[in-house]
Amino acid sequence: MSRISIPVSLISERFGLNRFTGASRMPLANRFSNIKPFGEFFDVKRISKPQNFGEVQSRATYNLSYFASNYACVFAILSIYSLLSNLLLLFVIVLVAGGMWGIGKLGGRDLEIGSIKATTSQLYTTLICLAVPLGLFASPISTVLWLIGASGVCILGHASFMDKPIENAFSEEAV
Repeated sequence: MSRISIPVSLISERFGLNRFTGASRMPLANRFSNIKPFGEFFDVKRISKPQNFGEVQSRATYNLSYFASNYACVFAILSIYSLLSNLLLLFVIVLVAGGMWGIGKLGGRDLEIGSIKATTSQLYTTLICLAVPLGLFASPISTVLWLIGASGVCILGHASFMDKPIENAFSEEAV
């Protein structure tokens, strides 16, 4: 049977998906070294209503690439806020991470507490039986949807209302 070969690089070049793959390989230190100053990010003198949808697209395209590190910080801050406002979800995440770490520290040996002996599979089963109901009760889906909506409104709102610098506005005009 012959294999079907899909040219992924051709598809990603065709649809302009290379910018997403390049950014994901960027180290975290490089991502946050490009943070623009807060005075430039919160420059209220450059906030104005766009004239039409074409200008919204132009502003958003420019600002999303120019302030990408700042928008990543906004997303991180909103993520932390959503976890701090949903303490049960934070507890479940800490419980699962701590449980996995603790079971991993056993190194495959059984846990013995007094006369009680528990295998690693029993410990994982207990962790799942505790984490799944608590996780469903913590409503992670609504938290993720809130995070998507809040970051979308904040980031896209800023990107579409923040005017480009004057130097870039003249460079786009045809002579």
